[in-house]
Amino acid sequence: MKEKDLRKISEPIQDELKEFQIRFSNVLKSKVALLDLITKYILKQKGKRIRPILVLASAKMCGKINDRTYVAANLVELLHTATLIHDDVVDEAKTRRGIASINAVWKNKVAVLIGDFLLSKGLMISLDANEYDFLKSTTNAVKRMSEGELLQIQKARNFDSTEETYFKVISDKTASLIKTCCEIGAMSSTSDKEKIKLMSDFGENIGIIFQLRDDLLDYIGRKKLLGKSTGNDLKEKKFTLPLIVSLRNAPNSKSKEMMKLIKSDSAKKFDKVYEFVNEYGGINYTDEKIKNYSNDAYAILKKFPDSEIKKSLESLVHFISNREY
Repeated sequence: MKEKDLRKISEPIQDELKEFQIRFSNVLKSKVALLDLITKYILKQKGKRIRPILVLASAKMCGKINDRTYVAANLVELLHTATLIHDDVVDEAKTRRGIASINAVWKNKVAVLIGDFLLSKGLMISLDANEYDFLKSTTNAVKRMSEGELLQIQKARNFDSTEETYFKVISDKTASLIKTCCEIGAMSSTSDKEKIKLMSDFGENIGIIFQLRDDLLDYIGRKKLLGKSTGNDLKEKKFTLPLIVSLRNAPNSKSKEMMKLIKSDSAKKFDKVYEFVNEYGGINYTDEKIKNYSNDAYAILKKFPDSEIKKSLESLVHFISNREY
């Protein structure tokens, strides 16, 4: 998501977002010199803050943004940042958001400890504010994220992913934290369980849409737009929906031939797999799923009164569903 698109979507909460930035910076401060140095480095990375935006927007949809909302926004951003740092260690990534990753600069041990610090900081700010419901929701998200990642690894090793498994993976791995952002944002401004459930479901939907579009772009996108090589999922032997559906639709002999190619180390296999996915309906099927989940997300928003923040969230759904990068 480009910065100008995000700025337009987050216009109704710009002042609150600035307040969040101040509070988040204060939360990261430490008396340990090395820790303070690294947290300042993290702040320089200037992420898109999509998750805090969703917390603030969900709170505004259901009531007024307040101190509880900022606790919720800090919690999810701490959790998200911690998982990114740990992911960089696991993936041996050298960069993050265009600059050297924590593990590249300070090595793995420090990076893991920083991730642990951020996780514990998130727990502490929730406990200090007696926000046990926030804690329950985010803890469940962390559990689901871990389960989703491990299930994906298992299926990549066994080459036996199904559509049902795929949706389980993306719901747990990607959508669970987005769902939590919307859920605890709503919790912070209302006690109306119906509204909280609606925003929670909205978050689940847009999380799934985001991953579906991401997986589709891996086949149809261009490197300059994606910032990564087309066919990246295939290189990592991740079976995403376009491929799963095509393997299911194709004649058995053709599917077996394609599986043999996928398991090989052929440098030219992506072009053939792309043709296969295009021919046997994987791209069209995935695009249709994106439309279905988008319609569900719009239907949820229609249950709320018209407002600027509602328009922004509708724009967000449209953007995520149609993005080209």
